[in-house]
Amino acid sequence: MTIKMNVKLSWFSKQLAKLEKEGLLINLREIQSPIAAITKINGKNVINLCSNNYLGLADHPELKKAVKAGVDKFGVGPAAVRTIAGTTSLHLLLEEKLKSFKKVEAVITYQSGFCANLAVIPAIANEEDYIFSDELNHASIIDGCRLSRAQVVRYKHLDTDDLEQKLKNVEKQKNENTKQIIISDGVFSMDGDITPLPKLSKLADKYGAILVVDDAHGEGVLGKNGRGIVDHFKLHGKVDIEIGTMSKAFGVVGGMASGKKVIIDWLRQRSRPFLFSSAMTIPDVSACIKAIEILKKSDLLVKKLWHNTNYLRSGLKKLGFDTGKSQTPIIPVILGDAKTTKDFSKNLFDEGIFAMAITYPTVPMGRARIRLMNSAAHEKKHLDSALHAFEKVGKKLKVI
Repeated sequence: MTIKMNVKLSWFSKQLAKLEKEGLLINLREIQSPIAAITKINGKNVINLCSNNYLGLADHPELKKAVKAGVDKFGVGPAAVRTIAGTTSLHLLLEEKLKSFKKVEAVITYQSGFCANLAVIPAIANEEDYIFSDELNHASIIDGCRLSRAQVVRYKHLDTDDLEQKLKNVEKQKNENTKQIIISDGVFSMDGDITPLPKLSKLADKYGAILVVDDAHGEGVLGKNGRGIVDHFKLHGKVDIEIGTMSKAFGVVGGMASGKKVIIDWLRQRSRPFLFSSAMTIPDVSACIKAIEILKKSDLLVKKLWHNTNYLRSGLKKLGFDTGKSQTPIIPVILGDAKTTKDFSKNLFDEGIFAMAITYPTVPMGRARIRLMNSAAHEKKHLDSALHAFEKVGKKLKVI
């Protein structure tokens, strides 16, 4: 019996050993304090430059106060799906707050941003339909497309000419029941570049396609007071569905889909994570409501985020690092080789900087990087310390 068990598990052991040899094995670090500019990790206080806590809200006193009040009134969790006994007045309030903040007709919330894509895409597309997807779209979009059983047409990254050519090709094949759906990340999580949403909107109008944008890294970052990519490009009413998350700039967890009311009404009837998975917990909903209130009240956190971003990126470029084509607070320091990148991350940690290596399969082979995510919680002294560490490690490993 033991021999059979060892044989059965040998494949996994071999694959893990292969990953370790190639420098691709993921090792988790233990977070031992709130996520903040300075975070305790593996027993050491370090400058945290790789969380998605863009606005520093993850440990904000007002969010914590709101959580305590919500728990005192509603308990910890609804213990049911939204359609049976899981829709509290707090869930409805969150959706109303998001509706106002995003300037849309309606909003539906989900358990996470990943869940939102798994919920929305299969609910709006089926095997008769075509989905036109940017080749660098997030894994949750890719999985949502697979679940939909639609025919997926990948277009070159940010290339609207290639997209239009593919739309023209499908025009010749589709029937009267065929839907066409254009979907793209708003901000691409590995490179920090922004989709050309105005051009996507024009193509959607021209070819009668449904336009979906996943704004996970645009929420709280782009647009007035962090309203996102649609606000950034002044395209209110022109994007049919905007997918979002509350686990990044909002500092909590949760997902959403916002947009045209008729589509959101349909999602309440047919999106499976809404129908078959328990609702967001009370602490999460309470914190998200407070995060929206803070953003609507002031844009100071968003402005500080961008000030820090420009300072850090400029400093890295002066040192000679390749920061790619980033247009946002996502700053990739592209080193190429996976092992070198892992060593770089380890050396940074020794210098008091927490910045993880990103390697294949998250990014293509030969494009390994340190992905930096500064926040509004960081002060100039934190960024200066980071730049000094990058210079020291870069010279040590002969990267610069």
